[in-house]
Amino acid sequence: MPWSNQGGGKKGGGGNGGGPWGQGPWGGGPSGGGKEPPDLDEILRRGQDRVKRVMRGGGGGGTGGGIGEGGVPKPFIFLLAMLALSAIAYYGFFFRVNPDEQGIVLRFGKFDRWEGPGLHMRMPYPIEEVRLPKVTQQRTIEVGSGARGGTSGPDSGLMLTGDGSVVDVRFVVFWRISPDTDPVTKQTGVEQFLFNIAQPETTVREVAESSMREVVGQSALQPLLTAGRQKAQDEVQKLMQSILNSYHSGIKIDQVQLREVDPPAPVIAAFRDVAAAGQDKERFVKEAQTYADQIIPRAKGEADRIVAGAEGFKDQTVAEATGQASRFLKVYEEYKKAPEVTRQRLFLEMQERVLSGADKIILDQKSGGQGVVPFLPLDQLQKRKTDGGQP
Repeated sequence: MPWSNQGGGKKGGGGNGGGPWGQGPWGGGPSGGGKEPPDLDEILRRGQDRVKRVMRGGGGGGTGGGIGEGGVPKPFIFLLAMLALSAIAYYGFFFRVNPDEQGIVLRFGKFDRWEGPGLHMRMPYPIEEVRLPKVTQQRTIEVGSGARGGTSGPDSGLMLTGDGSVVDVRFVVFWRISPDTDPVTKQTGVEQFLFNIAQPETTVREVAESSMREVVGQSALQPLLTAGRQKAQDEVQKLMQSILNSYHSGIKIDQVQLREVDPPAPVIAAFRDVAAAGQDKERFVKEAQTYADQIIPRAKGEADRIVAGAEGFKDQTVAEATGQASRFLKVYEEYKKAPEVTRQRLFLEMQERVLSGADKIILDQKSGGQGVVPFLPLDQLQKRKTDGGQP
């Protein structure tokens, strides 16, 4: 047969090394469905060697009508040829689609049909070829990882923020083939993914880096380091999806996740000092505000107490003055009615107030009087009785 190897050493034949038709649809690329055919030359060589050994061990190599070239029986050669043709027919006319794949059949390089999971038939290469993209697989691309190795290339992750600061950004993009149909081109996501872009991973990476640079360039540094990370991730995802949709790429962005947002390595120590100073500033401001919240209410309370005391003293003084004035007016009214009597009563009332708490000595100033007049100290006797003593 034309592809048999009678030498038994290395591969022979026509020099294409892949079978009777060269590489064909088994070239390892996407057109062959990812299947690698058996090496027919090697199978035939090993079969011939086994048959030769069997024939020699069974009485030597006779020369009968049933022995072919090299002492191999013709039925064996026919059987091996049938096996080879079956393998060629299977790998040339059938292909299998796995559950996570979708089969796209191309006829003369143009889309013809798509097939679901299972075993399907096709025309042999180069009439038809099959591509099997994994439609359910989520893929990841990491952008900015080159900066961790100290490089400064396009994937270094160094970006300029809106406030003029340089920041080192590392993020991951999660993406997959879109299951939707484009309303403009009427193509499925798989068709767009296979036919509209040449290098999907490179396209996603470049779009991701461009979108991140645009979002970072419109943001200040501090929000990117703190609470603004989620907002930046959402904006990058939305911008990437818009750009890829304009390309009709058939790619869906599931998530953009910021892994690290740091200043450049040469200035990271100084940046940490600045961040620590900012934290100290915030702490001092909070402590001052806490002290103000404590002392101001206390001072207001003390002021209210002093004002209330002054108001009470004022009301008391005014009331006492008003009472004294009213009393004086009433006395004056009575005085006008009987001046002598009123004068005498005022004198006696004053004497009573003055002498009520003083020791008294009574002198008789009348002519023929005794001078000092003894009197019974009733107040002292009453006091002794109250204290429990003898009168």
